[in-house]
Amino acid sequence: MVIPSPTDPSLFGLPLWVIAVVGAILLFGAFQVYYWVGRKLGDRLTSSRIGERAGRERIQKVENVVNRWGALAVYGCFWVPVLRHTLPWVAGALRVSYPWYVVASALGCLTWVPATMFVLYTVIWGWLEVAARSPFTALAAAVLAAVVAVLVLRRRRRRRENAAEDTFASV
Repeated sequence: MVIPSPTDPSLFGLPLWVIAVVGAILLFGAFQVYYWVGRKLGDRLTSSRIGERAGRERIQKVENVVNRWGALAVYGCFWVPVLRHTLPWVAGALRVSYPWYVVASALGCLTWVPATMFVLYTVIWGWLEVAARSPFTALAAAVLAAVVAVLVLRRRRRRRENAAEDTFASV
């Protein structure tokens, strides 16, 4: 495998723009599959194992977003990690206009993939640059990032548990 360098922006011997185009095409294809699976399965999605795991309440929230924003929600879902993989199924199940869905998902792929690649490329090469100059600093940065991630996840879990307790208490 060819390891890219900041001075030679390529991956696997291909320019990064080619990788971005291929990534956008693959993601666009995945979004079309998500839509058609959602359209085919419809309401059965909520009673499936995936639907039960996601929870009816969460699926209802996604449905509300799709009902309110339509295809614009499809574009916006690219920028929200969990929504990116759930909203297209729901859009299919709710039979969002397919031509608008195609336009929104194409625009999402064309903007999200290059932006994400740029950010990831910058973060990875920045960290490697720091590691080359000071391995201790790079290790400290990695540990700090891991600690922050754990704290954020714990805080989210506590908020969900408190919200569930509040809901249960009000019933």
